[in-house]
Amino acid sequence: MTFSPDSLDRARALLREFPVVDGHNDLPWALREQVAYDLGARDIAGDQGAHLHTDLPRLREGGVGAQYWSVYVRSDLPDAVPATLEQIDCVTRLIERYPAELAPALTAADMEAARASGRIASLMGAEGGHSIANSLGTLRGLYALGVRYMTLTHNDNVDWADSATDEPKAGGLTAFGREVVREMNRLGMLVDLSHVAATTMRDALDATSAPVIFSHSSARAVCDHPRNIPDDVLERLPANGGMAMVTFVPKFVLQAAVDWTAAADDNMRAHGLHHLDTSAEGMKVHRDFEERHPRPVATVSTVADHLDHMREVAGIDHLGIGGDYDGTAFTPDGLNDVSGYPNLIAELLERGWSKPDLAKLTWQNAVRVLGAAEDVAREQRAARPASHATIESLDG
Repeated sequence: MTFSPDSLDRARALLREFPVVDGHNDLPWALREQVAYDLGARDIAGDQGAHLHTDLPRLREGGVGAQYWSVYVRSDLPDAVPATLEQIDCVTRLIERYPAELAPALTAADMEAARASGRIASLMGAEGGHSIANSLGTLRGLYALGVRYMTLTHNDNVDWADSATDEPKAGGLTAFGREVVREMNRLGMLVDLSHVAATTMRDALDATSAPVIFSHSSARAVCDHPRNIPDDVLERLPANGGMAMVTFVPKFVLQAAVDWTAAADDNMRAHGLHHLDTSAEGMKVHRDFEERHPRPVATVSTVADHLDHMREVAGIDHLGIGGDYDGTAFTPDGLNDVSGYPNLIAELLERGWSKPDLAKLTWQNAVRVLGAAEDVAREQRAARPASHATIESLDG
């Protein structure tokens, strides 16, 4: 992988003006797993390259201007709500610990103010509807604590929505699931359709009155994995006003990696481990498997292929970036950690993407979409009260 010095220089210059809004970073979960939230033990003010994909120097090197920190918790935890609150607390403490570098952000205006101050706007997204435990009151509580998107499912179904990687149960969204979407619209919380089944994507687009996002998903037509977005859904984004944020996870962007990952996941389960386990033991099992079965390597070009296709189908106004750093065991060559974004921009420049196109991809689309969700929320809050529906009353 080589780029001309001119392309990299132009990429870095563009990112100084229009930095990356990244839709998904799992640093809070990595801090829970590695150091039980002891932020001093993983001081991201310095190089944490031996342990993490993410630290402040590499965020700066990568040209990141806003980050949605995922407040993900595993869907099989019996205490998902308090665990989600701990994740939110972790993000809050990170912002408090590094005030010169990280700025709290709740709105599109906050994102622009952070950019003007030279700090990284820090937003939060909840990854999976299990984090609200079938409660709209809990949903409102997460919004009050600063969560600005919720992925409707993670890898497993919830009672009211089907996941892309579980056996279909609801057939998309149930009546309560549609009410969750409507209440998110009323709040101004973005509906995130990464991880959900295609039926759920379509039902959510039917139910929503605000733009949706895919915080970290790529194109199914380029790599046939259920976590990716079918073309018929991408085609609906212009009418909805939402955006798809391409992810870098090799097993979602490279077909050969899909097949390799299926075998690697089976190996993890054979060792009695969850297939997403990133503990020291889990990573050792991954490395041992890889030594015996070298993994296919995705590249910057692989990711750019997805963006080319997504631009053709959805249009440049509906694209963004969601790397999924610290939430994946492997990354593409050239996108090894959060310092790699200039490589992707350089690749796209060499493919003929214009500066206005790239400004939309990196910064402008994400700010616009959050602002549009805020506009819908202002209208809806004036028109109707908070929903008192329960899953029993709608799906019972």
